[in-house]
Amino acid sequence: MMVWCSRNFWSSVLFKEAAAQWRMVHREGLIKSGLGARGIWIARQKVDEVESEEGKLWFPRIELHKSRGQHILKNPSLVQAIVRKAEIKSSDTVLEIGPGTGNMTVELLKFAKKVVAVEVDPRMVKEVQRRTEGTPGADHLQIIQGDFLKAKLPPFDVCVANIPYQISSPLVFKLLQHKPRFRCAIIMFQKEFALRLMAKPGDSHFCRLAINAQLLADIEHLLKVGKGNFQPPPKVDSSVVRIQPRSIIPPINLREWDALIRACFSRKNKTLGAIFKQKNVILSLQRNSERTQDPQPVRSQMVDGYSFSFDNSDGEADHEGDDDKDVDSVLSHIEENSLFLIKETVQTVLQEGGYQNKRSSKMTQDDFIKLLSQLNNAGIHFAIAMQTNE
Repeated sequence: MMVWCSRNFWSSVLFKEAAAQWRMVHREGLIKSGLGARGIWIARQKVDEVESEEGKLWFPRIELHKSRGQHILKNPSLVQAIVRKAEIKSSDTVLEIGPGTGNMTVELLKFAKKVVAVEVDPRMVKEVQRRTEGTPGADHLQIIQGDFLKAKLPPFDVCVANIPYQISSPLVFKLLQHKPRFRCAIIMFQKEFALRLMAKPGDSHFCRLAINAQLLADIEHLLKVGKGNFQPPPKVDSSVVRIQPRSIIPPINLREWDALIRACFSRKNKTLGAIFKQKNVILSLQRNSERTQDPQPVRSQMVDGYSFSFDNSDGEADHEGDDDKDVDSVLSHIEENSLFLIKETVQTVLQEGGYQNKRSSKMTQDDFIKLLSQLNNAGIHFAIAMQTNE
């Protein structure tokens, strides 16, 4: 027996009767539904699983919270495509972030030696456990219940994840700072975030997120994903991105780099000459220059012992001049000569290096690396140099 539901069926007066029949035949195990047939029971998120020629879907019997980013990927073809893009080896340990009800988890267990799934919702943990219980992959699955951003991660080779979009930025940099370095990560992001992550100089989406992430990794777009592939559907479309950590990272001080990029992108469409005339910027440089004992930039691997600063706004600030008002009272206690010398030194470096009229939104990674080096050599620092044991 097979029950099919057309698009017009949702408004049918026979809804209750059809739903009752669906429940009866499902309990008796007499029905298998194709992907094109959305049964009433599925629509109400009460079915355990739906089989098709392409695979199985697992729908939750619990309420999903959009506020927590709980959107279940329901297209098995898409799940399989994402796993294929990861190019998992039989010897790999795979990290999955936010497994939900286990649709991706089950597919990963077919190829990986071990899957480590990190899930904060205890209800979802039980669903994944119930889904894999008694299967050959159960012995190869480790579930870590807790917040991914706070969890201590074991070594892994590949990361594959459909993540809650609200933790995208901190998640990316937590992964990129993980040691030992993993081979690649295949992650589903909100489309707009993915555009910012992959943006190049001159693009309207180019921002701190892009230049910081691309300093540490090669980033590639893989798949476009419509919102209709999720249950419940989100408000926006998504993109699947490959993140591959770089094997060689420029030996620069991460604190200095992060502070420089933050200052430059606070008003990314202004010239650097204008940005470095602001009182709050010069005051910060004066403080750091006084407190930095080692005049040479600290050479360190970029991700050791430091976390990138980030927020939800990677674009240009709209409150030009506001910061200067808070600095005026402090300036009276600092020698004007010291501030003047720092300002003149910075402007000289900018002019000699050809940066005076450049804008952050159009500058390359190499441009910023050279600028930081030239400023450091002139005794200008953006963060207090930390001593390292080498």
